[in-house]
Amino acid sequence: MTPHSDVLVIGGGNAALCAALTARQAGATVTVLEHAPRECRGGNSRHTRNFRCAHDAPTDVLTDAYPEEEFLADLNRVTKGEGDPVLSRLLITRSTGCPAWMKQFGARFQSSLRGTLHLGRTNVFFLGGGKALMNTYYAAAERAGVRVEYDAEVIGLDIADGTFQSAQVRMGDRTQTVTARAVVIAAGGYEANIEWLREAWGDAADNFIIRGTPFNTGTLLRLMLDAGAEPIGDPTQCHAVAVDARAPRFDGGIVTRLDSVPFGIVVNKDGVRFYDEGEDAWPKRYAIWGRLVAAQPDQIAFSVVDAKVTGSFMPSVFPPVVAGTIHELAAKLELPADTLETAVATFNQAVRPGTFDRATLDDCRTEGLTPPKSHWAQRIDTPPFWGYPLRPGITFTYLGLKVDDAARVVMADGRMAANIYAAGEIMAGNILRQGYIAGIGMTIGTVFGRIAGEGASQHVGG
Repeated sequence: MTPHSDVLVIGGGNAALCAALTARQAGATVTVLEHAPRECRGGNSRHTRNFRCAHDAPTDVLTDAYPEEEFLADLNRVTKGEGDPVLSRLLITRSTGCPAWMKQFGARFQSSLRGTLHLGRTNVFFLGGGKALMNTYYAAAERAGVRVEYDAEVIGLDIADGTFQSAQVRMGDRTQTVTARAVVIAAGGYEANIEWLREAWGDAADNFIIRGTPFNTGTLLRLMLDAGAEPIGDPTQCHAVAVDARAPRFDGGIVTRLDSVPFGIVVNKDGVRFYDEGEDAWPKRYAIWGRLVAAQPDQIAFSVVDAKVTGSFMPSVFPPVVAGTIHELAAKLELPADTLETAVATFNQAVRPGTFDRATLDDCRTEGLTPPKSHWAQRIDTPPFWGYPLRPGITFTYLGLKVDDAARVVMADGRMAANIYAAGEIMAGNILRQGYIAGIGMTIGTVFGRIAGEGASQHVGG
């Protein structure tokens, strides 16, 4: 390993590579330390598929316009305005130039997918998904002369008076000290650290499924907090969606997500509905369902739909549980049959006729039902009936490092770190104190990765 660089980037996902490419473009020598082996590089970014960005006119892959003010309103709606207003505005303003910047390094885009996403106007989709994007970035980094070390676990930081001096890096059975004039910390959240999750969630965390990489254990976050960095965010807040309960504990990715929720009903293990399945467009609500399921007994729930909508959503990688009657479906899902039959019958009676349209907030709703279903409410009466078991799927955590508008880490005493920058999930809590909107994780990583790379290279140049 090269023992010294101008800029050291700790992490190997989207934010890290954006920082590394930016700093290298500016002339700095750059080393990237990726904890994962080469075949698992890319962190959670390899499971992504799109990026949200503001734009004033249609593009080759985006329809209509998505003004900055609308983007900001969408963000504030899901976060209830709790994010840092300066950083939120900066994120959105800088998002406009990201697609062109990404293309410089080989990123390719495609038109959005059809179905429940409603993203054709707001999000660009990566051709080949996040893994293809990350492979493109790594190839560009190699061409540019960025040094990448795999299986490189940072286990210690030497920080004196807010200034980074060195990192202790474990590679196999040896440990090496690596120095740099500036460091960018882009090592993700702590969602793969079940013990840390248990501190906030208690025993419920044992039933969580971690959608992404098992290498996001929060070591760098803990090291930085121990070194006097200012934390930001709530440890109980995270990006959490409903995933198929049959998914693997780690690294199942986006294919385990269930998009059937808006088109049927969701019940807990007692066969009881507990939330409005049609509250809003799916990209603005899908990330609340992990927390909703987490609050249910044994952290499990079940999505139930009928044959009328089985082609309306992207299915999970796992097949549905199929039955000819609700009673039979309940038996297969191990739910109380009488309760589920009552839940379906009560829902059906409350449905009011409307014009079903999966692409809009339609007028198909319930009346006199608690909780209501505000949109896409249709009677569940056409066999075969499908059921999916749901668990909370944690994507990334929101507790992180406070940063300024140059992505510099803020220390607990109020001073700015001299040469320490942060990007991606580890600082997402500055913007996401709660809630989520589709694609914004990659936006945060790209925008603040570039800002961190710019800041680090300027520090080195200065």
